[in-house]
Amino acid sequence: MAPRSKRARATAGAAIILAGVALAAAAFAASHRKSSVDDETGQVLIGEARSGTVTVELGSAVGEIELTEAASPGRPIVVLDAGHGGRDPGAKGVSGSTTEKDLTLVLARELRDELAGRGRVRVALTRDDDRYLTLDQRAEIARRLGASAYLSLHIDSAPNPLARGATVYSLSDVASDAEAARLAAKENKAGEGLSSEPDGSVRGMLSDLALREQMNASASLAERLVRKSAGRYLLRPEPHRFADFRVLRRAEVPAVLFEAGYISNVEDEALLVQQKERQRIVAALAQAIEADVASRNVR
Repeated sequence: MAPRSKRARATAGAAIILAGVALAAAAFAASHRKSSVDDETGQVLIGEARSGTVTVELGSAVGEIELTEAASPGRPIVVLDAGHGGRDPGAKGVSGSTTEKDLTLVLARELRDELAGRGRVRVALTRDDDRYLTLDQRAEIARRLGASAYLSLHIDSAPNPLARGATVYSLSDVASDAEAARLAAKENKAGEGLSSEPDGSVRGMLSDLALREQMNASASLAERLVRKSAGRYLLRPEPHRFADFRVLRRAEVPAVLFEAGYISNVEDEALLVQQKERQRIVAALAQAIEADVASRNVR
């Protein structure tokens, strides 16, 4: 009986120690989580049911990110990334009065508001103003927030002024076509200047299995976006394409790059500057995102 009593006391002591460690870890995490609500009601935990937004501190490299809450606690997080910004204007409109960075920000805000109004997911924007972010900083936001989906918003440009229609790109080691490869190379180069992490970093590398799962999930999201968009606004022939986009790979979550149309085309540009026409895109994207996230987050 004595050995058994000794083991029981040892087990109980170990349980107490583990409980203490867990409580200390929770206290540490709570003390280092900086979040505040915009209605001046004080500190809240991310995922608590609440209307309005929560500001999440993600570190000096990224800064503060507003997280729009959902109708119920703990809903999946969707990150919307308005392409370009700051010193990087992106493509310029054929009219000379629009830039890609401005239109992508407008589209991201409208999509955020649509998703927030529907209340099924929480939403974060990588940028809500005219600022420059590297590709790695954009992807880091999705990783740090534990996002369920990441959507990089862009507007295409081409030497051919007749090129029109939206395109959805998913992640792949091999490009679907030469145009997709060129676009990936251009977008990847645009973010090289101030990369927060080198390509060979441990965080930036995924196992083959995890990478394949990420690619499959990205392709599934892209296909869903195409299905929801068909008939609502103009898509390019074979609208789902794929290539090795750095920002999609580094996000480490199901992610797609969406080109809303061609800013180099007179008709596409004229449509994209109209809120009523953008709403067609926004509604389709919102429905596709919600359906895709729900399919991977059965509660």
